[in-house]
Amino acid sequence: MAEQRQRALSTSGEALYEILALEKGATHDEIKKSYRKLALKYHPDKNPDNPEAAEKFKEINNAHATLTDVSKRNIYDKYGSLGLYVAEQFGEENVNTYFMLSSWWAKGLFAVCGLLTGCYLCCCLCCCFNCCCGKCKPKAPDGQQQEFCVSPEDLEEQIKNDMERGGHLYFPRRRVKSNKCH
Repeated sequence: MAEQRQRALSTSGEALYEILALEKGATHDEIKKSYRKLALKYHPDKNPDNPEAAEKFKEINNAHATLTDVSKRNIYDKYGSLGLYVAEQFGEENVNTYFMLSSWWAKGLFAVCGLLTGCYLCCCLCCCFNCCCGKCKPKAPDGQQQEFCVSPEDLEEQIKNDMERGGHLYFPRRRVKSNKCH
């Protein structure tokens, strides 16, 4: 299985052509002709007692399906089986982007920009301390009230008291120990 996975992720883009006994860059008609010849030779109905022939037939069908699909063939010719795997995972339109972003120069550029701007850590810390923890949350300027929350229990009590006094509802803002407002 490990040997099959390693072969499936090659970047040479020649194995499928070798399965069909063709040179890389073969025409559509050459692929079709070679496929028919090999499919007849290794068909499971013609080789009922040979499990290797059935396996070879599956490989031939896979090679034919990939090489006759224009977009898959372009990806395979450029990036090999790894490109087909990436296309399956992220979509055919994202293959070029994936390989561009995984190149050494893109990784280096990302590292240099991050180090120069300090942006790796600053964005995460800013978000966490302001939103999650609230410990570094900016204080309200002098003379302005901070936002307060009214707990549901306090709200119910206030409504009950107001209804008993004559129906006028008044909602004072009281600070609640919890940072969550719901």
